[in-house]
Amino acid sequence: MMEIKLPFVAKLALILISILALGYLAAIGKTILSPLVFAFLIALLFLPLANFLEKKLKFSRTLSTFSSVLIMLVGLLSILYFFAVQLSDFTNDFPEIQKQVSKSLLTLQVWVSKTFHLNIINQYKYINQGLEKLLSSTGVILGFTVSMFSSSLAFISFSVLFFIFILNYRRVLYQFIISVFSEKHFAKVHEILAEVQRIIKQYIFGLFIQIIIVSTLTSILLSVIGVKYAVLLGVLTGLMNIIPYIGIFISVLIACLLSFATGGSPLFVLLGYLGIHLIDANITLPLVVGSKVKINALFTFIGLLVGEAMWGISGMFLSIPLLAIMKIIFERVEGLEAWGKVLGEESKTKIRRKYKITKKITLEEKE
Repeated sequence: MMEIKLPFVAKLALILISILALGYLAAIGKTILSPLVFAFLIALLFLPLANFLEKKLKFSRTLSTFSSVLIMLVGLLSILYFFAVQLSDFTNDFPEIQKQVSKSLLTLQVWVSKTFHLNIINQYKYINQGLEKLLSSTGVILGFTVSMFSSSLAFISFSVLFFIFILNYRRVLYQFIISVFSEKHFAKVHEILAEVQRIIKQYIFGLFIQIIIVSTLTSILLSVIGVKYAVLLGVLTGLMNIIPYIGIFISVLIACLLSFATGGSPLFVLLGYLGIHLIDANITLPLVVGSKVKINALFTFIGLLVGEAMWGISGMFLSIPLLAIMKIIFERVEGLEAWGKVLGEESKTKIRRKYKITKKITLEEKE
């Protein structure tokens, strides 16, 4: 078979056209593609359970699939129930929080008046102007809230349906992917698929452990400081921590605002979150997630921006696993190795750290 050699400019043009075409298709198909990708990642996580139910317990394919779906829905509904209970308590305490907010604002106004020589009457004037602008856009805010709720409901519904189909027809999909390539590439394709499944499964499972650890540490910290709704804020921080850099910033902002509103010390909250972030980045993340799917900070940030622009909040959550899959594929396809290297960290020999918990238990960083 004759190999066609193209000049560099032609190759670059084809690459750019392909990127633009794929980006455009992904943007216009976000209603279908974002839940499809999410369902694919969750299906990889539940694949060992489905195989166990079929091989060991002799479940049928349909029964093992719906058993996996049931477990997933129980977990999802448990999280929703937790937030519903916590928000119900927050609503019941809202009048008391309003009083504490008024008291804190009065203290802040006195401080502003003494520091910047801005009397309280002018402060009220600026606040009222801001409130008028906010109230004038109430219809927009309400429409955005309804739209967000309906899109979230559609995302969850499509994700569950795709999860069922992917898990039930996983062997058909696997055979399709293998059949697309010529026979001489079967071994390489099988290796890539196995590595993607292993790494992404490890990555998602590691994220769940990371969420639990960060949520626990944050809840303990806020409880010690005396911030109300410490458990709610802790779980929210653990979930938001999935989004690199941006998630922890949003979480600390919410915690500081609630601490200020309830008469607490935002400075202690800020310092505590900084300590938890350092522990998470330097100990928890290397131990439970590892470096095999580690994307460098530049492309992590670019991935977050592109994901948000194309698929919104779900795109921010899915951008890192998708970049990890791309990195695995690029590193194993001839001609794309350079793209795999540029996505990852600087290659250097690193000694894996070990943490001795007890005489018999030692934790070691993953590769």
